[in-house]
Amino acid sequence: QVQLVESGGGLVQPGGSLRLSCAAHASIFIINQIDTTAWYRQAPGRERELVALIRRDGYTNYADSVKGRFTISRDNAKNTVYLQMNSLKPEDTDVYYCMNNLNYWGQGTQVTVSS
Repeated sequence: QVQLVESGGGLVQPGGSLRLSCAAHASIFIINQIDTTAWYRQAPGRERELVALIRRDGYTNYADSVKGRFTISRDNAKNTVYLQMNSLKPEDTDVYYCMNNLNYWGQGTQVTVSS
């Protein structure tokens, strides 16, 4: 059993920044099985979109729409994955979810980019 707790969403003006956090709560045995953590986003009526992922070995991948603006990172000591979002645009407005290779999902955190 894994609980993913997201935080850091909110309202920001275009061009602003936010940092999302995804903390994994589970036994050490299960934590050690988590290899990949990803951030997805979804708006009403649209399919869920992969934003970025990070593997335990440090490999990262990003959607073309966020390359150069978003950075995914992890703190293994805190079992936490971060998504630093810079130069935010109104089209980045979505609910952001983290998930991992064990197919556990967080509850989602709302990001709204608006003036």
